[in-house]
Amino acid sequence: MQDRPTATELLGAVRDFLQGEVVPALGEHRLRFRALIAANVLTVVERELAGEEGRLRAEWQRLGALLGAEDEAPPDTLDALRAGVDERKRALCARIQAGEADDGPWRLDVLAYARWAVEEKLRVANPRYLQRMTNDE
Repeated sequence: MQDRPTATELLGAVRDFLQGEVVPALGEHRLRFRALIAANVLTVVERELAGEEGRLRAEWQRLGALLGAEDEAPPDTLDALRAGVDERKRALCARIQAGEADDGPWRLDVLAYARWAVEEKLRVANPRYLQRMTNDE
């Protein structure tokens, strides 16, 4: 395991370099735009790394409640947790494709999960957009 700088600190340093030194020095608009996109990607990856395990554990629990597996303990490692969440999402998709969410109370639970999942993705990818959307409601 590495000490310092952490992966998040390294990403932040590269982002700061792009935004603070590279972008202002670029004269060509296309290159400036692409450098800004690269800096934004680094910001998204920073947010992803910062809360990934917590988000995965929360999703594990929510999917478990939907699938009737809420008593199952989450996997011990981050890689196993990622794989477990993916497996649960595939199981949910299979039930949706089979028509189980077409009507009834489970449909509402699935829709609530879908909304929660989209909001969680926006918290990482574009929190300002999520804030605007929730303020408009």
